[in-house]
Amino acid sequence: MTSTAHTTRLFSVLIPLLLLSYGVLRLIDGMDGDHGPGVAWNLGHTFFLAAFLLFGAFVVVLRSLVPAVTIRMRAAASAAMVAGVFGAGCFVWVILGDLFSGLADSAPLPGPLEFAGPMAFQLGMLTLLIMLVAVRPRQLPVWSPALVLVAFILIAVSLDLIPLAAVVLMAGLTPLARNRTPGTELGSS
Repeated sequence: MTSTAHTTRLFSVLIPLLLLSYGVLRLIDGMDGDHGPGVAWNLGHTFFLAAFLLFGAFVVVLRSLVPAVTIRMRAAASAAMVAGVFGAGCFVWVILGDLFSGLADSAPLPGPLEFAGPMAFQLGMLTLLIMLVAVRPRQLPVWSPALVLVAFILIAVSLDLIPLAAVVLMAGLTPLARNRTPGTELGSS
């Protein structure tokens, strides 16, 4: 197994587990009717921070999996990677502000980036996953990016759905977590 395959497998499992941990701790933290600083809040946000740091790296790894044989494909995959990393960086900025109130007060994420960052992350990651579906031989089954999209929608509906979204995300990334030999389709079995 190549280093990229090992990294892809690790990220495909670890990121959803970190998000699940954050989501569960967020629910525990909110049991008193308030979300705020405390052990569950801080630990949960630490898991959330780790997840988005890994998401940024994962987008770079996904880019390396796209067999971009034309200039147009390379440009599209690279643009998707840049968008994904930029968006993950915006998430990291906000999470650090949640963990360190002084940072949030002195350097808040600019308003336009609060919307653009998450959208860039989601579009970048989904674009790369869809490109892995569209190439021949197919590298991912069609349902994989569809489940990742469902996970993103669940989070947009309610942050209380993050644990469910993490499970759906893990299901969507399952084909990337499987062992594979070079030249075989991901998710074909």
